[in-house]
Amino acid sequence: MEEHIDVCPHLSDVLREMDIAFLVAGEYGITVEEASKFIDHDHFVFLDVRTHEEAKTLRFSFAKHIPLNELPDRMSEVPRDKFIITFCLSGFRASMAYTYLRTQGYDEIKALKGRLDQLAGAMTPERFYSLR
Repeated sequence: MEEHIDVCPHLSDVLREMDIAFLVAGEYGITVEEASKFIDHDHFVFLDVRTHEEAKTLRFSFAKHIPLNELPDRMSEVPRDKFIITFCLSGFRASMAYTYLRTQGYDEIKALKGRLDQLAGAMTPERFYSLR
C-alpha cells in the first residue's frame, strides 16, 4: 500500500476547520452589504481573482486584480498586514482564494458571498457616494 504524503499540511488544517458549524455560520464569507462599507478603508484590500478576460468586461477601481491561477506566483502583491476580501463572478474562485491564502498564513480574510452583479449593483453612484 502506498503511503500518503501531505505535501501541504497547512491545507489539511484549513480544511479541518471547515466543518458544518463553520459553513453554516458563514465564517469564511462576507456579504456584499457588509463588504461595501470597507471599500475606502485603508485596512481592507479587495482581491479580484477573476481572469484577465473577465476583468476587462467589468473593472473595480478599488480592487487589486490577481487571477486565481496567478495567485501562487504573485503572493508578494498580497499584503499581509491588511484584511483581504476575495471576490470573483460567482464566489467559487473567491472561496478557493480564501482557502489558499489561509494556507499561506493569512488570518484576516473573507470571501465575498454573493454574485459579482450584486457587488456591481452596490456600487451605483448614489451608493458609492453614500460610502464616503
